[in-house]
Amino acid sequence: MPRKKTDTQEKEENKASIEENFAQLEEIIKKLEAGDSTLEESFTCYEAGMKLVKYLSGQIDNVEKQIQILSEGDENE
Repeated sequence: MPRKKTDTQEKEENKASIEENFAQLEEIIKKLEAGDSTLEESFTCYEAGMKLVKYLSGQIDNVEKQIQILSEGDENE
């Protein structure tokens, strides 16, 4: 049965790159698609996946903002 993440694990996850977080999300999806987990394990994986999706969304938003700022700087030159 998957263990609940500790605060330390979640902080390490937050330091991961977008690519690393997408890879982790893919692993969660593979576990869920395999269908060989208990309902409780599946729910835990689903919950972890949804948290990861939310965090990834924030990471992507930050990158988009940085790109906008850089693009605006290019227009002023």
